[in-house]
Amino acid sequence: MIGLSPLSVALLSAVVTGTSAAILAWRERPEAGATWLTVLLVGQVWWTTFLVFELEAPTLAAKSLWYDVQWLGVVIIPVGWLLFALEYTGRERYVTPGVVAALSVAPVVTLIVVAAGDPWGLIVVDREVASTAVGSFLRVDTGPWYYVIAGYTYLLGLFGSIPILQLVRDDARPFRGQSAALIVGTAAPWASSVFHLTGSVPISGLDPTPLAFAVSGVAYLLALTRFRLLTLAPAPRRRARQLVFEHLHDPAFVIGTEGYVVDLNQSAADTFGIDRRVAIGEPASAVVPRYDDVSVEESDRSPLSIVGSSGRHPYEVTVRCIADGHGRPTGEVVVFHDVGEYLGQQQRLDVLNRVFRHDVRTETNLITGYADRLRADPTDEHALNVVKRSASRILDLSERTRTASELFDPMAKSSPPVALDALVEEVASGLRHEFPDANVSVESDVPPVRVPAVLRVVAESLCSNAVRHNDSEPPSVWLSAAADDGWVDLSVADDGPGIDDAEREVLKRGTETPLEHGSGLGLWIVKWGTDQVGGSVSFEDREPRGTIVTVSVPIRDDADVDPEGDETAGR
Repeated sequence: MIGLSPLSVALLSAVVTGTSAAILAWRERPEAGATWLTVLLVGQVWWTTFLVFELEAPTLAAKSLWYDVQWLGVVIIPVGWLLFALEYTGRERYVTPGVVAALSVAPVVTLIVVAAGDPWGLIVVDREVASTAVGSFLRVDTGPWYYVIAGYTYLLGLFGSIPILQLVRDDARPFRGQSAALIVGTAAPWASSVFHLTGSVPISGLDPTPLAFAVSGVAYLLALTRFRLLTLAPAPRRRARQLVFEHLHDPAFVIGTEGYVVDLNQSAADTFGIDRRVAIGEPASAVVPRYDDVSVEESDRSPLSIVGSSGRHPYEVTVRCIADGHGRPTGEVVVFHDVGEYLGQQQRLDVLNRVFRHDVRTETNLITGYADRLRADPTDEHALNVVKRSASRILDLSERTRTASELFDPMAKSSPPVALDALVEEVASGLRHEFPDANVSVESDVPPVRVPAVLRVVAESLCSNAVRHNDSEPPSVWLSAAADDGWVDLSVADDGPGIDDAEREVLKRGTETPLEHGSGLGLWIVKWGTDQVGGSVSFEDREPRGTIVTVSVPIRDDADVDPEGDETAGR
């Protein structure tokens, strides 16, 4: 330090702190913002170092040389600050090669003008040496581009400070400390530069900005060591929140205070067949399914039945208000939760409980009673027939229970879609084989579309019920199918006594009571199968006698099957 002026010694202390902070920042790569913070600190060190060279240079030519060299540090500081702020706060999607190139245009123009010697006087019109009590400085008369690059520097500094300032009131103490240190480290040199440009510095020719870098260096070192600036950055938190919303399994919509769609996640777009690019900015009532039925006050709202790209499903809807930092409402988040699987599981448990508690118990009591009669009279044919029929019904119930258990096992692998025409033919052939006395016919041409594989079990159950509960001699069953607008209607008609209204109501309601319950598992399997794939079941009377049961399910195509052959839709 011998021979250096006190001002040069002070500037060198700023170089030491800035270099230390730059080394720490560089070692934290590839943490968010580490590279650009290093660029910023290197720019500060570069500017300060060559200002010392300028101060100690004895001639106007030498001072002018080191003054020009300083411009490299001057122009990279604001670019480094803005890009660091974007990456550090989780806005890295804006830090692209194109953005970096655009931000570098003005700095590159400045360096080209300086390297060319500024023959047009764009940056410096005139230079002279000004001797003061603290040393000799190069005093310059500035040109128009000087103020352009100065304004550009302040603009980038302002844009970079906005996301940092948003963290000052963050709930997490480390982020508050980090942001406060960054603001101090940035505000000090920016304020010094303003004082210099406005002529508020009493020493002619002295730009105090590099002196303020000593404050910056200390602030950045504090942020890096005490507040773990780069090892505990908020960037992952912001990105994680975006990912949670974007990859949330439940469809979600963000609605502004004026009732327009602000955002929606990918699940909402896929589930309800919505084009995100078109939906944003549209009224919520035109985009969000059954939005008029959704309100914050109705906390006990029943599940809403909504038709989406995979069929009809019941959804529980939750609405959460969004408020800003002052508690003022800024919008709401509407989330749809598919409760179809849960409701179906509850229905199956209730029905199976009824089967074992009521139906099986009734049959076993019947067998026990008639077994006593057979003990007294082994030749009692009536008692023997009753026991056989009861045992057959128990066997049938057990088979249907096993079918339901295997069909709706959540761990089971889904079967790929099947061709409807082949399915109908297989079901009809199987029914003719099981009941050779029944008249089974397929009406009209069956469309060759692909449907969920579960439709086979549904159709078999419908056809079996149509014959088993048919008192006509002989019983007749008619199958027909039609396809329209992405849906298939498969109808099974019979000439039997019809389905009791009470049983239809139980299926429609979806719950059983001790006094109101179904007569078995057949129609429940039909309902559960169609619900599983987002379909529906309807009943109507057939003239002059019988019932027509129509099952509507969505058509499946090759896009609904994954590479391993699993059906991806409707589960």
